[in-house]
Amino acid sequence: MSVSLTGSDVIIIGSRTLEDLADGDTAVLDFPNNLAEGKVGKNGNSIVSFNSTGKTGTLTLRVVSGSPDDKYLNSEMTLYLEDPASYPMLTGEFVKRTGSSDGTTTSLVYILDSGFIQKIPNVKDNVEGDTEASISEWTIMFLNNKRSIT
Repeated sequence: MSVSLTGSDVIIIGSRTLEDLADGDTAVLDFPNNLAEGKVGKNGNSIVSFNSTGKTGTLTLRVVSGSPDDKYLNSEMTLYLEDPASYPMLTGEFVKRTGSSDGTTTSLVYILDSGFIQKIPNVKDNVEGDTEASISEWTIMFLNNKRSIT
């Protein structure tokens, strides 16, 4: 039987370790495309083709609005908008720490490369105490990613 405990995850964008994360799913790294496609050909031949878009991922971050992390991400977006051709692409790292019941830990390490802010965060006003009004949700696309287990 396997037991998995989790906690103390680390998210780094550029050289900044993010600390102003909000509630719920604070960070979601999604890979929407398959790494490979396959078909069965004539006479039962197997045909498999690598799909490079399978390495493309989207990182959605929920940070506290107006926080230092929100300001940092906003400055990256502004830097891109001022001169897209000279923008230095973002790098990142998402380290998911897991532990077992015997005290050993394992890190799932995602190395993120060639990133950019994909869209401006939405904003809302709410008079009924909706805490979502204090959250900035950032979407960053990374084009070249790797995963390792250490």
